[in-house]
Amino acid sequence: MSSSAGRSRAKFPIDWGSLAPLRIRARIVADGVFAGMHRSVRKGAGVEFGGQRPYVPGDDLRFFDRRALLRHDRLMVREFETETDRAVWLCVDASASMAWRGPKAPGAKLAYAALLAAATARVAVASGDPVGLAWLGGDATRDLPAVAGREGYDRVLGALESAAGALDLSGNDAAVERALAPVARKARRGAVIVLFSDLLDLPPRTLSAFSALATGGRVLVVVQVLDPAEATLDFQGHVRLRAVEGDAVVEADIEAVRAEYKKRLADIATTWDREITGRGGRFLQATTDADATEIVRAIVTASATGPR
Repeated sequence: MSSSAGRSRAKFPIDWGSLAPLRIRARIVADGVFAGMHRSVRKGAGVEFGGQRPYVPGDDLRFFDRRALLRHDRLMVREFETETDRAVWLCVDASASMAWRGPKAPGAKLAYAALLAAATARVAVASGDPVGLAWLGGDATRDLPAVAGREGYDRVLGALESAAGALDLSGNDAAVERALAPVARKARRGAVIVLFSDLLDLPPRTLSAFSALATGGRVLVVVQVLDPAEATLDFQGHVRLRAVEGDAVVEADIEAVRAEYKKRLADIATTWDREITGRGGRFLQATTDADATEIVRAIVTASATGPR
């Protein structure tokens, strides 16, 4: 809920404020993160079948595929995947509510989420991990497959810079499920999936749809991003508040509703925290004036630790 004007169908370019330029800010944040992500998918002896290839002299005969010889008269060896590095999938909520910026915030919630996502991507590619990107809502957004190296990072950075907040997702379960479907298909065993969202005005099935991604040894991390004024309802007197998503309008004395507002906000966090941690993941909270380095470090730590 915010006092911002405008319709949810409108497009809201990212209000970067003092968080710009993204490339420089992300580099500063990433440089402050001392822990990296230590696992990647490589071919070798491991626990998950990764396909076949022709036999070459010197191959370990333990992996010789006798069935391939009998069926196709070809000398083949079986390959397996080891989890040494892992792909990182960034899911960014760019719905209309994420475009809001309070009077004392350094930038919009979407700007701060983009900073966290970009810094996380920089840490990941420095560790050799591929990075993919998916969006919930938004305008001018581009989903990206998981790609490693400088090219992968530059593509993620460009997509984050060009996005705009848009769309009312509050009653659109199908839109959220469509957004997460590519991640469900492409994120392999051991992948890290990070959601950046205010968790406000999302449709009812968002939590179940996202938590379902925790199968196959995937690690889920959820970062709830709130504006400082939104986290504390930092307004005074009698105000008229309108949801950026949906048609809800509330006129009230702030002091009379503050306690109930904070309770409902806490209930949202508690529900997500219980579900995500119950799946072996990590739930984090941040306001847009928080130290981004500490948040990214917590993401990296959760990613390196894996399911609990």
